[in-house]
Amino acid sequence: MSSALGLVSRIRTAFNPPAATPLDNSKPLKFGILGAAAIAPDALINPVKSHPETVIYAVAARSQDRAAAFAKKHGIAKVFGGPNGYQELLDDPEIDVVYNPLPNGLHFEWTMKALDAGKHVLLEKPAANTADETRKMFELAERKGLVLLEAFHYRFHPVAQRVKAILDSGELGAVKSTSTTLTVPRGMFKASDIRFDYVLGGGALMDMGCYTINAMRFFAGAELTAVESERHTLAAPQVDRATTATLALAGGATGTIHCDLGVPPALGLLPRIPEMNATISCERGELRVFNFVMPTLYHSITVTPTDKGTKARVEKAYTFPDLGEPWWTTYRYQLEAFVNKIKGREPHAWVTKEDSVANMEAIELIYAKSGLGSRPKSVYVAPPSD
Repeated sequence: MSSALGLVSRIRTAFNPPAATPLDNSKPLKFGILGAAAIAPDALINPVKSHPETVIYAVAARSQDRAAAFAKKHGIAKVFGGPNGYQELLDDPEIDVVYNPLPNGLHFEWTMKALDAGKHVLLEKPAANTADETRKMFELAERKGLVLLEAFHYRFHPVAQRVKAILDSGELGAVKSTSTTLTVPRGMFKASDIRFDYVLGGGALMDMGCYTINAMRFFAGAELTAVESERHTLAAPQVDRATTATLALAGGATGTIHCDLGVPPALGLLPRIPEMNATISCERGELRVFNFVMPTLYHSITVTPTDKGTKARVEKAYTFPDLGEPWWTTYRYQLEAFVNKIKGREPHAWVTKEDSVANMEAIELIYAKSGLGSRPKSVYVAPPSD
């Protein structure tokens, strides 16, 4: 009963967070959102409410009406709409930070423009359509002295950090293999969804697959060296609805990833439940983490040593010893780290430039192996650097 009550309490507070009291000695960071994206409320708007150093200041959309409706619904003060809306938002001197949840194929152009305008950027994953574009964005951020973060939000939650700590402790010995899975049932995304648009960077490997690759690399602590096998189920030419791949990792370990944007019903009738799990097999045991992507709802970390006389155990991790509340989502922990980085404070976790580039390189290697090829490069040409 207590577990059920805790679940209800966490969900209720996570989606209706208490308003934070602004700090007298810290100017709040003003965020501008590019696009009235469906992910924005969970990924940024709700987390900002409970952070004392942030405020959602503006939103821009191609449609003035859509931008205005989004702003009214979420209590956003300033609206930019129409064909020049995105640039007008970037030109606003009041905005400190830009959140970019645009389609993958637009990440490079509008992140480069935001950085060129002197804004820090919280960028939805995958970072871009190619590793080269990802590298160029981070290089510009470095030249400008700005913070750019690819939003692999699960990495900032205590669950991911606890899994990594157990594996790094040596308790289970060296990692031998990993299996990371992220799937949703058929019907969650329509055939017209941008996730299936090749030009916009569509494909399961780009969408859910980027998580599975990132988690594989993070938990194993090793980079991909070769693609041993791959299998795609296509939703359209060059666009995968599902991908399974087995990968060779540095140090001799192997990693299997599986992602699917529309798992067919069981027996043709029964909807499948989403899978967001990882299994890491080591020399002296196994670690399984259930729901590493949305752990605030519910999760478990099961550690099964093979050493004689050592029992299996189940752990949960909703907070750090000195940070967080049980209702904090992965996005709220991410926001905490992002703001700390901008303010010159040490974040509790981070996703580096090298990490983001390596993740895109892995995606491109799998697509190259299968013949689907990388997603199209942006036609945007950045102005010459200073």
